[in-house]
Amino acid sequence: MINAALVVIKLVAGIVGHSYALVADAVESSTDIFASLIVWGGLHVSAQPPDDSHPYGHGKAEALATAAVSLMLLGAAIGIAIAAVREIMTPHHVPAMFTLYVLAGVVIVKEVLFRKVLAVGHQVDSNVVMADAWHHRSDAITSAAAFIGIALAIWGGERWAAADDWAAIVAAAIIAINGGRFLRVAVNDLMDRMPAAPILEQIEQAARTVEGVLATEKLRVRRFGAELMVDLHVQAEPALSLHDAHILSGKVKGAIRAAVPAVRDVLVHMEPFES
Repeated sequence: MINAALVVIKLVAGIVGHSYALVADAVESSTDIFASLIVWGGLHVSAQPPDDSHPYGHGKAEALATAAVSLMLLGAAIGIAIAAVREIMTPHHVPAMFTLYVLAGVVIVKEVLFRKVLAVGHQVDSNVVMADAWHHRSDAITSAAAFIGIALAIWGGERWAAADDWAAIVAAAIIAINGGRFLRVAVNDLMDRMPAAPILEQIEQAARTVEGVLATEKLRVRRFGAELMVDLHVQAEPALSLHDAHILSGKVKGAIRAAVPAVRDVLVHMEPFES
């Protein structure tokens, strides 16, 4: 509802106040509505439990949603930049003063939304929620850039009339950078890139603290949404019975899940220790 209201306010104010930067900002804000729907859908699918067709769960839906939101950001940036260049080449009116007040209010609202959504994203360790948060921050940035451009156009008169449109280009570049950043994160998740080194060190350390574990190797970790899937080779005494090896692997799994709550499952390969 907030995004929809902001879109209408900015679009009307931009048209009436002769500000393309504000119109472009409204177009970018309209993508927030679709982005939020994509985020909700991605999280909903990602939360579904594993089934016969998807034994590893549906966590990749979150990465797909992140990629979709990122592509929307990139698309919005390209569209805004193209239209802004066209406006620069076309003589037009200096924006109206009231558009500055509209933008100031938009910046405040969007920054508040960004901080709240980002906090939730960090809390649940969800890339798609954090991408959605940065969508709000991108909107705040475009509004701030539009504010500066409109202010220059108003105070500088006809000579600075194009400052409004140059501000839209700057905003488009910022949006594109954020879109590319989260697209890279989504692609990394879809390509099963390993998590950051500190997480890997936590996992290995937890496994090695289990009594009976003599060595670990071939650690592989994949991200499925907010959860991690671990594949680890554990070396133990060669004379260990199959039953005891099974018990030991269960202890390793429990230790890892206790140390790193984001880990959903651990596949332990037991091997004889070789000095």
